[in-house]
Amino acid sequence: MIGDKKVLFSGMQATGTLTLGNYLGALKNWVTLSDEYECFYSVVDMHSITVRQDPATLRKRARALLTLYIAAGLDPEKNCIYYQSHVSGHAELMWILNCFTYMGELNRMTQFKDKAAKHADNINAGLFTYPVLMAADILLYQADVVPVGIDQMQHLEITRDIAIRFNNIYGDVFTIPEAYIGKTGAKIMSLQDPGKKMSKSDENPNGSIYLMDDPDTVIRKFKRAVTDSVGCVRYSDEQPGIKNLLDIYCACTGKTPAEAEKEFDGRGYGEFKMAVGEAVVDVLKPLQQRVEDLNRDKAYIDGIIRDNARKADYYATKTLRKVQKKVGFPERIR
Repeated sequence: MIGDKKVLFSGMQATGTLTLGNYLGALKNWVTLSDEYECFYSVVDMHSITVRQDPATLRKRARALLTLYIAAGLDPEKNCIYYQSHVSGHAELMWILNCFTYMGELNRMTQFKDKAAKHADNINAGLFTYPVLMAADILLYQADVVPVGIDQMQHLEITRDIAIRFNNIYGDVFTIPEAYIGKTGAKIMSLQDPGKKMSKSDENPNGSIYLMDDPDTVIRKFKRAVTDSVGCVRYSDEQPGIKNLLDIYCACTGKTPAEAEKEFDGRGYGEFKMAVGEAVVDVLKPLQQRVEDLNRDKAYIDGIIRDNARKADYYATKTLRKVQKKVGFPERIR
């Protein structure tokens, strides 16, 4: 709790390029939370290096992601928007929490098994202890709530287990975080495989709409989107490709699936896909313009990076010093 507000923590990795799914499913909804919560939104670049990264590319993508946070409407005066790597407390708390986390717990993490299978030539310790760093991210700011998808729920559960274990030994040190259950964003699926989520790591670039795709690229990808042979626009699980396109159209226009069905009744798939593409272009255009404006103001972004790192470090240090004292580390002489 900071003042009268509960604390919310979330973050995205500085790898790949954000997709329409990231925006409609998460980022767009973050903007509405700052009135209710004290929000910490991190560019989690430390998590990114469990997989080998090109250094220059990682730096570029981290800045691009932070800029996108702001372009999407996150006010850096109301929200703490910062680089994870600029707050050393993340790594310091992670080491302490490592000593309160059991190997068996980490062995059960399904994401470790999935990533180890994908990166068999680089199964490093960071990949294995990734959930402990995630726990440190959350507990460092005494977060009350964390927006999580189904794929991250296991990480929140181990965070809670670690915090409860620590509190049982040393007293009331950590806030036990809860999953944030609010207005859910649209779950956007791949345009080429509507059975899986749209992903920034998709090997098929035609499956994802990236936030900085130009209008021609957006329209081309929607023209190639997978549909079916039924021939009518219906919001049905029996037509997953059409249902996904309707979800995108409704998320971009504010219409309901029933209203969209009525609008496209009797019209062909080609016309429907073009309309969805145009609706997406209309949403992305102001976002892209804002990114361009921000990129021209280097001093402004640099100031946000500097000031929010200081703010994040202030709150992180408060928790870290308390934890260090509890485990018996010597006090610092000032």
